[in-house]
Amino acid sequence: MSNLYPRRWVEVVLGEYAHIKARIGWRGLSSSEYTENGPYLIAGTHIKGLSVDWGNCDHISEYRYDESQEIQLKEMDVVISKDGTIGRLGFIENMPGPATINGTMMLVRPNDDFFSKFIYYYLQGDSFQTLVKEKVSGSSVPHIFQRDMVSLKVPLPPLPEQQKIAVILTSVDEVIEKTQAQIDKLKDLKTAMMQELLLPSEKSGVGTKQGTGDGASYIPHSEFKDSPVGRIPKSWGCVQLESLLQSSKNSMRSGPFGSALLKHELVPNGHPYLGIDNVHIERFENKFKRYVTDEKFEQLKRYAVKENDVMITIMGTVGRSCVVPKGLGKALSSKHVWTMTFDQTKYISTLVCWQLNYSDWVKLQFKNESQGGVMESISSKTLKELWLPLPPIQEQNKINQVHNSLSEAVRSKEELLLKQQSLKKALMQDLLTGKVRVQVD
Repeated sequence: MSNLYPRRWVEVVLGEYAHIKARIGWRGLSSSEYTENGPYLIAGTHIKGLSVDWGNCDHISEYRYDESQEIQLKEMDVVISKDGTIGRLGFIENMPGPATINGTMMLVRPNDDFFSKFIYYYLQGDSFQTLVKEKVSGSSVPHIFQRDMVSLKVPLPPLPEQQKIAVILTSVDEVIEKTQAQIDKLKDLKTAMMQELLLPSEKSGVGTKQGTGDGASYIPHSEFKDSPVGRIPKSWGCVQLESLLQSSKNSMRSGPFGSALLKHELVPNGHPYLGIDNVHIERFENKFKRYVTDEKFEQLKRYAVKENDVMITIMGTVGRSCVVPKGLGKALSSKHVWTMTFDQTKYISTLVCWQLNYSDWVKLQFKNESQGGVMESISSKTLKELWLPLPPIQEQNKINQVHNSLSEAVRSKEELLLKQQSLKKALMQDLLTGKVRVQVD
């Protein structure tokens, strides 16, 4: 008995209590052998929390399925990704037909001493996930070996306690999944609304919102004209991005190109030196890793970043854009991003940001400038020459209200999701270690 666990809990080796197998057959299996129907083939990308995205699974022939009977799946099995994004866990329920796993996955089937879903949750806990992190950080090609799972030490509480713990954590997961579904629905709604409001089609006839509350309506655009980005409302303009910038020499800037020298001048505290890790799609990440002194900031203040500036990544993950929030204070832009200051009387920053992230016409223009369809960087020339539809500023303000309202709804749900996930993590730490015992009837 381990001192780590309470009375009546014992520590056991998982391999002595479970069937643990990865694919050893099917050598030479290729995607060309996938079939339209037949047994389901599960990969890590098909794992969606407690559920499996059966509709997007590949299929294989009965011959290939029968070739490796040791990994044919059953209800209540636990599956885990051992390659790629390692440690992703799935629980098999409501199988629509025969199913198996591909070469990136591993099967864990506990015996009757365990309640399968207890093992599913235990493997999500800190103990096993620490092993996963060690695998990721300790190897250029992370991999979970079958022996890692076979030799894994796990707690074995009385079966009724396992079942009760699983019921509690399942109920929390169901709440989390419901919140995530609401977020996904809101994001889809936001994308569809903004796409129509920033480039309304003649077919949809969508216009800007008039009035407030439930009685609000949309007045459709009735007349359209041709433009470099396609058909747009007759009352709109279509201009290149450069004409929307503030009329100053540094309205578009990348960071200091003498960055090799600057690295030696970074300090633990001071004014933030911003890079691609701060710029995400419609989200500014205010966790700072690099700083410069006040003296260095004054020397390089032509690269300063200000509130309402639009930033876009031009190296690494190219093309992510966000608006700089209020309260940033003094900060510098690195050479890995372009920072743009727009004339707010011409175009609202959040709408420009949305177009850079999502609009099809911007993506098409970027693609035309890329080499072989892969964009490795964005030049100032490419950005300045981007064509954008230009609604009248009054209409922009109304579109921006819709954007802000939907963005706030998404943010509110995402904050709720973080709280739910934090609750689950705390519960797992208490329940899966026996620190808090559940009451069993």
